[in-house]
Amino acid sequence: MKMPGVTIIEHPLLRVKLTTLRDQRTGPEEFRTRLAELATLLLFEATRDLGTQPLLIRTPLCSHEGAELARPIVLVPILRAGLGMVGGILPFLPGASVGHIGMKRDEHTHRPLPYYCNLPAHITHAEVLVLDPMLATGHSATDSITQLKAAGARHLRFLCCLSAPAGLTQLRTAHPDVPIYTAAVDDGLDANAYITPGLGDAGDRCFGTVG
Repeated sequence: MKMPGVTIIEHPLLRVKLTTLRDQRTGPEEFRTRLAELATLLLFEATRDLGTQPLLIRTPLCSHEGAELARPIVLVPILRAGLGMVGGILPFLPGASVGHIGMKRDEHTHRPLPYYCNLPAHITHAEVLVLDPMLATGHSATDSITQLKAAGARHLRFLCCLSAPAGLTQLRTAHPDVPIYTAAVDDGLDANAYITPGLGDAGDRCFGTVG
């Protein structure tokens, strides 16, 4: 599936780790580990074109013009499942700030209910990476990005492990300026608006609250 603004990251390591996440036999500890590793791989592709600016340093031998990021980084996981991606990203962006947006799924309407939002004050000037393992209907991502823009965020990217065509269409229609990076696009959604074949509820599997 090709869609403007959507990057499907194809890599053997991503496919292998995603297979482990899908497997119903994978317990919470391994699920968290593989989710963090997958987030690391997504990060490198999603930040490939980040802007830099010159930074003059001195090596043990001479002066050298290197580079530093032009803008600060803010990670915004969508609670709960997005928290599972933060640990795979922070080691590579140790100076990043972390904001949080809470969205609870209404099991009857399948629409998100916002319950929490705490964002850094400098978000207007930052590169904002919005994190959620699943992009199913796309409404949680859409509403979260709407909140972020209302708070002043201007440079946003959305990272997810799995996506459904409906979610991609919803988010791209609502926020065509926000690029999406995903490891796979699955077949669609079931009657309960879960991605199929998918991997179940990422939050429950990550934190051991399933079953």
